Amino acid sequence: MAVSLHRRTGAVAFFYWLWDGLDRSIFTGIKFSFPSRFVSPFGFLGMLTFVVFVILGISGALLMFYYQPMLDRAWNSVQFINDQVPFGFHIRNIHYHASNAMVLLAILHMYYQYFSGRYKIRNEILWATGVILGTVTILEAFTGYDIIFSERAELAISIAASLTTSIPVAGPTIRDAMFGSGFSDFVLRFYAQHVFLLPLVMLGLMAVHFPRFLVFDVPMVMAIGGAILITGGVFPIDMGFKFVPTQPPGVTVPEWYLTGLYAFLRTQYDKFVTGVLWPGLFIASFLLIPFIDRYKKFSWKDRPIITAFGITGIAQIMVTTYWGFYIPSDVKIPLVQRLVIDPIFIYTVMILLVPLGFGFSYMMIKLAKESERKAKLAKEKGPKKVASINLSQKWINWLIVGLLAFQVFLNIAAYNAALTGMKNISLFFIGIILIVFAGFFHIYRYGLSQAKNAPPPPPIHVPEEKPKGLAEPQLVPNTSKISEGHILDDGKKESKETAQIPTPTIKADLGLDTNRKYDFGSSDLKKP
Repeated sequence: MAVSLHRRTGAVAFFYWLWDGLDRSIFTGIKFSFPSRFVSPFGFLGMLTFVVFVILGISGALLMFYYQPMLDRAWNSVQFINDQVPFGFHIRNIHYHASNAMVLLAILHMYYQYFSGRYKIRNEILWATGVILGTVTILEAFTGYDIIFSERAELAISIAASLTTSIPVAGPTIRDAMFGSGFSDFVLRFYAQHVFLLPLVMLGLMAVHFPRFLVFDVPMVMAIGGAILITGGVFPIDMGFKFVPTQPPGVTVPEWYLTGLYAFLRTQYDKFVTGVLWPGLFIASFLLIPFIDRYKKFSWKDRPIITAFGITGIAQIMVTTYWGFYIPSDVKIPLVQRLVIDPIFIYTVMILLVPLGFGFSYMMIKLAKESERKAKLAKEKGPKKVASINLSQKWINWLIVGLLAFQVFLNIAAYNAALTGMKNISLFFIGIILIVFAGFFHIYRYGLSQAKNAPPPPPIHVPEEKPKGLAEPQLVPNTSKISEGHILDDGKKESKETAQIPTPTIKADLGLDTNRKYDFGSSDLKKP
């Protein structure tokens, strides 16, 4: 029985019914677009961040089945998930590396919007909510690795508690609300903040921050997922050491997105200034950028001061992050002395980075404008030949066959690694599988776009028909050249001039003597 593709039946009808229903909800204001060709991911880094947020929600919900938010059971429950729960190692690595990926994507998204000047097109509210959302994202990741209650978590918790206490007036109240009365109940409070409070705040900010049109690029989403899994396979997360109150903790550092703050705290300067005031001023300056930037253009090359400010900030973050990780390895030096950073030295470097950052920014702007000028001159002189790689259909087919074989091999290898207990290797292979799938999808999408843009077939030469009045005379016997003695019906003789005009046919009504036989042969045609 033939089935019409235009008729909605079964699952197709249900899908359209579900889509129409969602279109009358939040999807009325937000529309998703699935690009049919490659689009630069910098334009939809926010959407990729949201996808990673969804991955974190799913993996975190699975970890909640076995995690116990109690002081004496938190670390042991995570160890049980990591070693004994089926696929617990995989879920924990996905959750951990996805949290780092979310922080990194949020920072990249913020700086891309900053340098591209997207906040200048009446997007001040979107920019402000984005900056706040990035800050809450870091707090969410911070509370996540604290509830394990390892030695690293204890260091982060102690620093956070002291910084909160240093806040004037409201500091002690905030500390009691966040940390409770001490180690006895802070794990449960951090767990509630990590699972319920902060995600609700993030969802509320996302509802305001999201633009009207969102780009959902399937190959890029698969590539991000594969990168998270590959990172988990190459760098599997370590359990660390369980914090024991009766034993002194070892030398450790916080996560990479907090080491810059840790470097300022190691100067042993005032905690409120180094740990609260400096980060607060940094965040406030980003919030006020849309109202400070008065340039008429959007490009970073046309906004030198704003560009220089952003590059200088990135340089300072990189330097302080490195300083936060660096601890002298000489064990002969006392631990306190190894951790202390000379405040004069670090602040001098921070000040020197300002003119260096501004000078580097102006140099980059000058070089970029000079390259644009040369490119414009070269374009005016004539088209420039661009080297390209053109593969034949045969090589494209062989490439697809090779990718398919590689895909099958990766699936078999991942399954074998899972059976043999090589957990990190299986994560690596699954990540490669996702990346290969992303490559396949991109090639398929590119092939569809090329098929739509295929050149038209060459025109078929059709001989033109001439009008009847201009038709060439047929090669027939020249019987019009009749001798002068032939008499027509009207008794007139046919003149020689008239006899020279060729006629295509001999008509029967010429009135020739019918009794006389005219048997013209091929030999007669040659007679004069």
